[in-house]
Amino acid sequence: MNFNETDEFSKDFKRLSKKYRSLPDDLLEFKKVVAALPLGSGKHFNVITKTEQVTVTKARLFCRYLRGASLRITYAYRESIKTIDFIEIYSKREQENEDRNRIKEFLKTCNLI
Repeated sequence: MNFNETDEFSKDFKRLSKKYRSLPDDLLEFKKVVAALPLGSGKHFNVITKTEQVTVTKARLFCRYLRGASLRITYAYRESIKTIDFIEIYSKREQENEDRNRIKEFLKTCNLI
């Protein structure tokens, strides 16, 4: 499985990893989970958009530093090329929902819509 990050995701991740020191390790664990089950399973994964080429999913990213609380991560899975593109990561304390405009921009730039 190949993993990519959008520039916005990288900025969000850098900012949050300063706040939550365990975040880099937590993301590695998350990558292992989605490599095995790209669309996840259970109530912690929610499909936002699905087309023939891509499935955009929002999931909970458990952060050890938060002790039980979790962050949210939005990613796009492209089955044809076995790639996961991380679009957004955010804390529920700072932001209520995913940024729909960011998702639309990602899909446009990748010519997926």
